[in-house]
Amino acid sequence: MFSKSCEYAIKAVIHLCIETKDGSRLSIAEIAEAIDSPEPFTAKILQTLVRHDIISSAKGPGGGFYIDHHSKPVFVIEIIDVIDGKHAFERCGLGLKECNEKRPCPIHNEFASYSRKLKRLLETKTIQDLAKGIISGKAFLSNT
Repeated sequence: MFSKSCEYAIKAVIHLCIETKDGSRLSIAEIAEAIDSPEPFTAKILQTLVRHDIISSAKGPGGGFYIDHHSKPVFVIEIIDVIDGKHAFERCGLGLKECNEKRPCPIHNEFASYSRKLKRLLETKTIQDLAKGIISGKAFLSNT
């Protein structure tokens, strides 16, 4: 449903939320390795997230990327909007360019219902909520 960029962005922000609680900062290489993403691709994603104030960065010695834990919570939908766009939940479930109420694909109605529910969920879930599940061991961010 989401682009690879969006999946990596969500994973990167969760990872930063967990790993920078103590005020530390992570390099692109550390983040890319943790989320199993190519470094140049990760760099572009992180820079986009910084430009949209989802994450922060600092240059120079001791620099890197981090989450400002004193700022407002980051809702998952904010990352999706920044990376995949505001219309991410309006796409066709089969990838058709023209799929709508007047000209639906075979799964249009069911998929539209599912998309609306998922969007509502992601409008209420924060990265901090997701990080808590990982910290507690009830959820995982990697395949290992």
